[in-house]
Amino acid sequence: GETAVRSPMPGNIFKVECSVGQQVNAGDVLVVLEAMKMEIEVSAPAAGTVKSVSAAVGTAVNTDDLLVTLG
Repeated sequence: GETAVRSPMPGNIFKVECSVGQQVNAGDVLVVLEAMKMEIEVSAPAAGTVKSVSAAVGTAVNTDDLLVTLG
């Protein structure tokens, strides 16, 4: 199965801390959002391999937009 990592709130992509094929552990930071003048870290909910990265630095996202897919 795959795990979709989604945006917890509207904001802009500030940093992408992962790449396709990378092994991640639960709690590893995948993406950093900038929202309401704060940086919000979006972490991996489970260990796995990054299958795709939908987030791109500088783009705006809404709540529940797909950021990263883990497999």
